[in-house]
Amino acid sequence: MRKKGMLIGITLLICASFLVGCKKDSNTVIKLADVGWDSIKFHNAVASFIAGNAYGYETEEISATTPLTVQALKGNDIDVIMEMWTNNVVSYSDDIASGAYQELGTNFDDNKQGFYVPRYVIEGDPSRGIEPMAPDLKTVADLVNYKDVFVDEEDVTKGRIYGAISGWEIDKVMYNKYKYYGLDKDFNYFRPGSDAPLAAAFSTAYEKGEPIVGYYWEPTWLTGKYDLVLLEDAPYDPETYPDGKTACPPVIVTVSASNDMVKKAPDFVEFLKKYKTSSSLTAEALAYMQDEKANYEETAKWFLKNHDELISEWLPEEKAELVRNALN
Repeated sequence: MRKKGMLIGITLLICASFLVGCKKDSNTVIKLADVGWDSIKFHNAVASFIAGNAYGYETEEISATTPLTVQALKGNDIDVIMEMWTNNVVSYSDDIASGAYQELGTNFDDNKQGFYVPRYVIEGDPSRGIEPMAPDLKTVADLVNYKDVFVDEEDVTKGRIYGAISGWEIDKVMYNKYKYYGLDKDFNYFRPGSDAPLAAAFSTAYEKGEPIVGYYWEPTWLTGKYDLVLLEDAPYDPETYPDGKTACPPVIVTVSASNDMVKKAPDFVEFLKKYKTSSSLTAEALAYMQDEKANYEETAKWFLKNHDELISEWLPEEKAELVRNALN
C-alpha cells in the first residue's frame, strides 16, 4: 500500500509539473489601457479572451486619460493600447520615430464623424409610415433650406443643430462649420454636456421617427444600431479643416505596445500585429452590447463566435482551435 501511495504521489507530481509547464506564461500580466470609452473596452475584452485562452497570459486594465496612458506606455507601465487615436496624440509620429513605443498595426481606419441625420429624414420609411422630410438634403450646406424641419422646441423660430461635446477639440471645428455655412442665421447650435444626452437625443428622435441633425462619430453603439446618414461636405483639406470648411478626416486608430511588451510576450505581440477590425464591425459589437445589456466579456465572446473568420486571420491554427474550444 505504501509503494502504491508513493506511486500515486509521484504521478500527481509529474501531472502537476506538466500543468505548470502548460501555464508557464500565467505569471505574465499584460496591462491594457482603458481610457473610458466603450469601443476600447470592447477591444480589450477580445484581446483578454485570446490572451488567456490561447496564450495563457493574464490581463489587467489600467484606467487613465489618453495623455496619461501614452506616458505610461513610454514608461513601460502599460503594455498595450488597443485603440490609439493617433490624431489625438500630438507627439505620436515623433514617438514612433524615436522608438518611445511601437506601432503594431492598424485596428481600424474607416471611422467617420460630422453632422448626421436619420436616413428616414431624407428617404422616408414606408414600413414605419414615415414620409421624406428633407428629400433634397445631401450636404451640410443644404441645411439652410430645412430650419422648419429641424425645429428647436425651445425656440420655434429657429432650427436646432446638436453640436459636439463641449470641451472636445472637434466642437471648435463643428461650430466653425456651423458659422461658415451661414447656419447661425436660422439654427441654434446646441452643445450637449456629455455623450450621454447626445446619444439620448438621437435615440429618442429615432424611435419616434422624428427629425434630428447633429454631430456624431463612428464607431459607437448608436451608429451600429440606427441607420444614420453622414451629410456630405467639401473634400478634406488640412489647411481649411480647422475653419470648418471641409469634411472631417478619418483617424488612423492603431494598436500600440510598449518596448517591454515586445520582449516579454513576443508570441502575443504577433497576434496583435494581425489584429484588425473596422469601424462597422466595432459598431456592430457595441450595438449588440447595448441591445442585449451584455457586458464587455459577453460581447467579446458573441463577437468572436459570429466572426470566426477573424480568429483564422489573427491566429495560427493551433491557437485558433484553443479559442474556438473556449468559446464552445
